[in-house]
Amino acid sequence: MNFNPEILNIALKKNLVLLLLALTIAPVVQSQPLRKITFVPHWIPQAQFAGFYVAKDLGIYEKHGIDLTLITGGPKVSTASLLESGKVDFALLWLSNAIQLKAKKFDLVNIAQLLTRSALMLISKKSSGIKTPQDMNGKKVGIWGGDFQIQPMAFFKEYNLKVTPIMQGNSINLFFFDGIDVTSAMWYNEYHTIINSGFNPDELNTFFFSDYGLNFPEEGIYCSKEFYEANPEICKQFVAATLEGWKYAFEHPEEAITIMLKHINEAKLPINKTHQRWMLAKMKDLIFPANKMDNFEKLPKDNYLLVANKLREGEFINEIPEYDSLYKPVIIRQVK
Repeated sequence: MNFNPEILNIALKKNLVLLLLALTIAPVVQSQPLRKITFVPHWIPQAQFAGFYVAKDLGIYEKHGIDLTLITGGPKVSTASLLESGKVDFALLWLSNAIQLKAKKFDLVNIAQLLTRSALMLISKKSSGIKTPQDMNGKKVGIWGGDFQIQPMAFFKEYNLKVTPIMQGNSINLFFFDGIDVTSAMWYNEYHTIINSGFNPDELNTFFFSDYGLNFPEEGIYCSKEFYEANPEICKQFVAATLEGWKYAFEHPEEAITIMLKHINEAKLPINKTHQRWMLAKMKDLIFPANKMDNFEKLPKDNYLLVANKLREGEFINEIPEYDSLYKPVIIRQVK
């Protein structure tokens, strides 16, 4: 009979966590049944979401009183629609998406901002001669649809660039075979795919939007305002458990990667352990840039207004929702 010792080790750790919970948790919490909660990230299982999967698999959500159903995201799953319809309690959304939903009168709130720095970027090959934004003029630039196009379009407008936008889909093959001159990429994902495919970093020019006055905070945890007001303790418990999951993942990266590989395999997706390691390391830099893992960072109001104003300029919204009406971070005890 074949078995994976890493998976067995994770199962044993989960049972140990639950045993310690049963022995030490306060009676007032013990007497209450676990609250069933549903959550959906905005993409397929990968180390970008390791904190959530680790917290679920190791019983951390259960320790905080939550029986979590983690729905698999992906290209055919609209996290915004699931949240708006009430089919999930919590969802992971980009700030630009959330502001649009709020402006369209879906009353949602951000209870924790995970990424305050944008990881979206453009990449060119040095051999193309594209070294500055102005060098992109007249070139073919690969972009994604939806919210992923907001920053590139604002960037082109800011530098008065006339480019040919090419929808690049979920592959960067167009960039590899010179079908486009510049590609969109996420620092923790496609950038590593490129350098892992034979390019050296010194053969590439990178343009981080955060370095060009377009720092759009990305992932945050959202729920409806109705749920937030009716379940303040559940919101705190969910954020606290998630924070603990991320802290554990970053302190035990190989175990976290093993957990993610299990879920990637269950979703019948290609597995690249090296790529997942890179992604997890970059997520640590993004979520905890100061290397302090006792709490999530605050969503800066000026960055919120930057995103909202760019959305209005691009006619994605007509009115800017008030910062305080959308951003309501829950107060939790610091995770030691």
